[in-house]
Amino acid sequence: MNETKIANRKNSVSQIIVIGTSAGGRTALVQLLCQLNSDFPAPILIVQHISPDATGNVLLNALNSETKFKCVHATTGLSPLAGYIYLAPSDHHLMVDKNKKLLITKGAQENRSRPGIDPLFRSAAVAFKNKVIGIILTGYLDDGTAGMKVIKRCGGICVVQDPADAEYPDMPINVLNQVKVDYSLPLLQMGDLLNKLMSRKIGAIKPVPKDILIEAKIAERILSDLPSVNALGNQVPFNCPGCGGVLWKIDKGISSRYRCHTGHAYTSASLIAEQTGKIEETMWTALRMFEERKNLLTTMANEQTGAASKSAHERAALSQVHIDRIRAMLLADDKGTQNDLPI
Repeated sequence: MNETKIANRKNSVSQIIVIGTSAGGRTALVQLLCQLNSDFPAPILIVQHISPDATGNVLLNALNSETKFKCVHATTGLSPLAGYIYLAPSDHHLMVDKNKKLLITKGAQENRSRPGIDPLFRSAAVAFKNKVIGIILTGYLDDGTAGMKVIKRCGGICVVQDPADAEYPDMPINVLNQVKVDYSLPLLQMGDLLNKLMSRKIGAIKPVPKDILIEAKIAERILSDLPSVNALGNQVPFNCPGCGGVLWKIDKGISSRYRCHTGHAYTSASLIAEQTGKIEETMWTALRMFEERKNLLTTMANEQTGAASKSAHERAALSQVHIDRIRAMLLADDKGTQNDLPI
């Protein structure tokens, strides 16, 4: 009997662990998971940010060789089993559906990432409610913060790596700034904590808030209609950098979040980062076009005479003015560029 059929026969796990990490994640995950035994009574689902063209096999092989678990890339339809680690495939979101089975989608990026941490945490909270333990480890920016808020609102447990212990502390710091977490501690203390949490008394289940259900359905691409997103918040006067559509502001906490009806979602920090990237891309395109225009005008000036040549030279010189301005803006944040270097 193949692994999929075995997995689908054993779907009685009561708790689930979801872990999100980014930069420095491979080392952190190995340090954490090698503390747990193969009879650990909950499945572990992991999202680590990786590039779309990566296979993810480096992390997969490391966890298989250095931990006591069986580590696999998640596939749609599997019921997660205790003793297994499920990794999000590259360029796909890993989620849990309403039947507590794994769901792999190529939905819209959240916080500039696919796989994203928030879609996993949100879907796990909807499916398992107060039986979820969410963990945020080392990484840049703030993916996972919104997901931890959801886990907390659904009665789950929130655990964060101590920022002083994290190779890249941004993600843990952002969670601690916005979520009243249950535990913040170094990696080497997390194994004992997780073993203790497995035997904790779990309270009564509370209904999942409506806004969380809507966002979970949008992420699964079940919903993409305007009334659903309108129920989450108010439109704002700037567009989604991922698709150009309208954005809605959906959080009123310390850090705002934004979502479009096709599924892209951003924290304020990730939205600024994505806008900056789009601006830079546009400026490099403009620089190339102005340089091509200048070269063409210079060629025309050299081939012509009289007033036509003079006009082409003047227009080429004006193009150079624009080129210099764009270069100055592109190099403004270049830490390797000295102020007295020529543009």
